Amino acid sequence: EAAADATEALAEAAEEPPAPPPPPPPFDPSKQIGVTPPLGYFDPLGFCKVGDYAGFHNLRCAELKHGRVAMMAAAGTVFAHYVRFPGFEKTPAGLGALTSPGFAIGFFILFPLAGFLEIVYWKDDINKEPGNFGDPAGWAGTGLGGAGSYSDEMRNKELNNGRMAMFSIVGILMAELVTGKDGMQQ
Repeated sequence: EAAADATEALAEAAEEPPAPPPPPPPFDPSKQIGVTPPLGYFDPLGFCKVGDYAGFHNLRCAELKHGRVAMMAAAGTVFAHYVRFPGFEKTPAGLGALTSPGFAIGFFILFPLAGFLEIVYWKDDINKEPGNFGDPAGWAGTGLGGAGSYSDEMRNKELNNGRMAMFSIVGILMAELVTGKDGMQQ
């Protein structure tokens, strides 16, 4: 009778559908690109919650945009010190440019252009990694040692350089406010 019970239990087990696979683990921001030494995962105020990919995506997109703008701004402080465009020869470099008549002209040229690029080309897609706009300039195919690649290493470099640039441009602007000298004169 024990053998019959065992045979019956095996038959019932064979008829049961297999158990569904376990659900995937929840999204964990501490395991994403950008978690690098020496700080590792740094979110002291707890903005990124485990399981909240949409919130993380939004914050990472903002971090990348701010970092990219800060890198351009820091490089622009050097550029503006040495290069003057035609019609802007008397425009001072640095924050002094905000008080010159040329500021309005430059603003009304750059602001709509930046808005157009942001609305048309630089839309964030929740289905892609934050900040991934592909390789619009075709750098990856130039043979420049991966200059246009979208590898994990390049993404970490971009995030870390952007983080440093955000601190740098704040330092450049604060020093200019205190000393009155542009970024290159300091």
